[in-house]
Amino acid sequence: MRIIARMNVGGPALQVSTLMRGLDAELFDHRLYAGSVGPDEADYVEQRAPDVQVCRVPTLGRAVRPTDDLRALAALTAAMRRFRPHIVHTHTAKAGTLGRLAAVAARAPACVHTYHGHLLHGYFSPAKTRLVIQAERRLATVSDRLVAVGRTVRDDLLAAGIGRPEQYAVVPPGTTAAVPAPRPEARRRLGVPEDGPVVAYVGRVTRVKRPDRFLSVVRDVRRAVPTARFLVCGGGDLLDELTKAADLHDSLHLLGWRADVETVYAAADLVLLTSDNEGMPVSLIEAGLAGVPAVATRVGSVPEVVRDGHTGLLAPPDAHELTRHTVRLLRDEGLRRLMGRQARTWTEQRFGAERLVQDTHDLYASLAVAHGWWPTSLTKGANR
Repeated sequence: MRIIARMNVGGPALQVSTLMRGLDAELFDHRLYAGSVGPDEADYVEQRAPDVQVCRVPTLGRAVRPTDDLRALAALTAAMRRFRPHIVHTHTAKAGTLGRLAAVAARAPACVHTYHGHLLHGYFSPAKTRLVIQAERRLATVSDRLVAVGRTVRDDLLAAGIGRPEQYAVVPPGTTAAVPAPRPEARRRLGVPEDGPVVAYVGRVTRVKRPDRFLSVVRDVRRAVPTARFLVCGGGDLLDELTKAADLHDSLHLLGWRADVETVYAAADLVLLTSDNEGMPVSLIEAGLAGVPAVATRVGSVPEVVRDGHTGLLAPPDAHELTRHTVRLLRDEGLRRLMGRQARTWTEQRFGAERLVQDTHDLYASLAVAHGWWPTSLTKGANR
């Protein structure tokens, strides 16, 4: 039984969808439970995964509302008692809390939680962050395994006293690149000139992503490269900050959420990420698969996706440094193309969908053998 707060466009929904499609149906009878997306979010299932079946829990969502949360907890507990899963696997923070509490109430034999990032930096006040850490420490005690999408995410959680080293497995995201349109066609679809440099931002527009820093970089890059255009594919509660940037009206293209994100990468010369905190951003993985280099902040597990100086350029969370790297790549076509080729090769090797499915198969198999549900012969290779 897989539980996620909501299937909004982003890395967790992509990873969940890949697993729902990819795990062997003869070995796993798995069901996905999720709430609804928020008003400023796009639904990943509607846009990119209509084949993925979701059992909806109406009161399970992003917002924290005690009454709704108690109803969601009751609904999940009842669903577990009906379905009787061997393994409950939760994704994202709120679903991780409610899902693991429900697993305890329903006496589920095994529980796994995936940290697609963490809330230790850039989200809450120090006092609230301490409460989050205390809650996660307690929840770790009822978890058989904890999955981190990157080594840095795991190390940060361990440093905060969340879980034990032997509980953790590092399972990076995995996906498959869609076939893009040729660059001239992609740019025509998006309404940008066929010539001239294009920089793309793909993801939520929210505080931790630092849209204010993004705008600073855009303005500074425009001074150095006046023909540069910037694509923003996504939405969020701070989208108005970009909408109100009247001085960038001609160079900033707000695309909203798009199902054909591969068109955005096909049109771009590089992707830009300006966040204060990240888990392992799938947008950078998608860009790498599309052969597009990245300029990004060196936060979270970003350095595990972007190899600095090889597949892109990393900087501290500083607008000046991000601007310098962006201008360098926009002015050096040869370096940009080389990094793009290297990004495709590296990302295909490291972040393929088959690898994600196999890693997860092996994790579940280890639990199944430990509990006596499977023979040892099914622990490796059954999904290869």
